[in-house]
Amino acid sequence: MNLTIGIVGLPNVGKSTLFNALLKKQVADVANYPFCTIEPNVGVIEVPDSRLVVLAKVVNTQKIIPAVVEFYDIAGLVKGASTGAGLGNKFLSHIREVAAIVHVVRFFEDSNIAHVSEKIDPADDIKTINTELILADIATLEKQPEPRMNATKEERYTYDTVKILMGKLNQDITARNAKLDGDQLKSVSQLNLLTLKPVIYVLNLSERQLEKIKDFEEKAKEILHEAGEKADIVSLCAKLENEVLSLNPEEQKEYLEQYSLSEIGLNRLVKKTYGILNLISFLTAGEKEVRAWTITLGTLAPQAAAVIHTDFEKHFIKADIASYEDFVSLGGWVNVREEGKVFSAGKDYQMKDGDVVEFKIGV
Repeated sequence: MNLTIGIVGLPNVGKSTLFNALLKKQVADVANYPFCTIEPNVGVIEVPDSRLVVLAKVVNTQKIIPAVVEFYDIAGLVKGASTGAGLGNKFLSHIREVAAIVHVVRFFEDSNIAHVSEKIDPADDIKTINTELILADIATLEKQPEPRMNATKEERYTYDTVKILMGKLNQDITARNAKLDGDQLKSVSQLNLLTLKPVIYVLNLSERQLEKIKDFEEKAKEILHEAGEKADIVSLCAKLENEVLSLNPEEQKEYLEQYSLSEIGLNRLVKKTYGILNLISFLTAGEKEVRAWTITLGTLAPQAAAVIHTDFEKHFIKADIASYEDFVSLGGWVNVREEGKVFSAGKDYQMKDGDVVEFKIGV
């Protein structure tokens, strides 16, 4: 399963700096002018999971394959993007391709880095982008034709949902905050609305601002509340993240402790992306490799098996499952079986995060 996240924001807010930190090397072209990123840079980022290293020691393997996230560094957006201003059309087409949005908001002040509106105003920046996305969604909804006389019940239901959404969007309420039920969401899913995508707001702070991280997070929550948003927040200093990556783990820990942080912002961000899309990982552990497999919360065992190989779902018999804790404490498959800590799951079993699994497949 590919997890695609688009990094968006106004020009010069630190999107490409954050992207470079995620890749742990300079890939995007960071420059002090708008639109330095024209085509989206794509990076495949490992999802931090300390369990994999532990499992590898238990089963004595050197090969570890983590779950991954695809991040897209997308061109900056400006006012009027919904009507083609700046690189608006490119921005909007690229953002339609991602599953979720990381919206970078500039809080840091730096006279050497120009702000597109010549002032640092996080509330106005958030409003600018949300407004452009709302206007783009309105344009999409306006193209939906009224049902014909012989329209199906489903077509009429979809159009009714479109009208509800139009009313909300015209009140500056995003589609994700329109309180649609499951059936309504399903009926308009093919429209791929921009404001229906889940969002994480990244507060890009200066090193000095990190010392008062809680204050800035409270300020951001107030801004988002006034904007009708209930999104997750990750606070970091994108510039600092790049610098920290050059340190060894012990030096990183000492450096982060100065700001009362337990782990780097990049790890917190990647984990958040998993959460907002309701994703979990099940684990496989053998001599050949230890691996994390991405599935949606609520996935049944046969469908989880299909993530490994599509034929596994068709020929699924059962899944032998041990908890991560038991697998580690007892030292692998032989011992967890001897201690009766393995259970056989059938076709109705919902996979849990951290399940260590062996699928039994018929020929």
